[in-house]
Amino acid sequence: MGRVGKVAVENRKARHDYFIEETLEAGIELRGTEVKSLRAGRCNLRDSYATVEGGEVILRGCHISPYPQGGAWNHDPMRPRRLLLHKHEIRRLLGKTRERGYTLVPLRIYFNQRGYAKVELAVAKGKKVYDKRRELAERQARREMQRALKRG
Repeated sequence: MGRVGKVAVENRKARHDYFIEETLEAGIELRGTEVKSLRAGRCNLRDSYATVEGGEVILRGCHISPYPQGGAWNHDPMRPRRLLLHKHEIRRLLGKTRERGYTLVPLRIYFNQRGYAKVELAVAKGKKVYDKRRELAERQARREMQRALKRG
């Protein structure tokens, strides 16, 4: 994966709601006002996901707010955006998403060293409620152990 520059937006809830199997970096096709809004951090990935349709990967549900100075050139905030990947990566993702329970979830959108917007995409499996509860209990137990060790 390339070196990460400025992170525009992160989907913190994704790691809570999904088991992350693997991640990959994808370019994203954006309009001019979308880039300016992203640089200002005006984006929301909470309910977004990606699908493989007709040999392309499409990011859906990603809200990039209209740019305040955009005027007539502003974009539709919820429009589907194409993700840029190699054909062999798309074929592999198609195979993974056809397996039961796997989905493509964007973890974050960032700008790389060259200034290009990139999406960190994860192949993930949804967690059940009891998985979330168990993880929360384990995290709490670890915190308690750290506190006890600190007190001596």
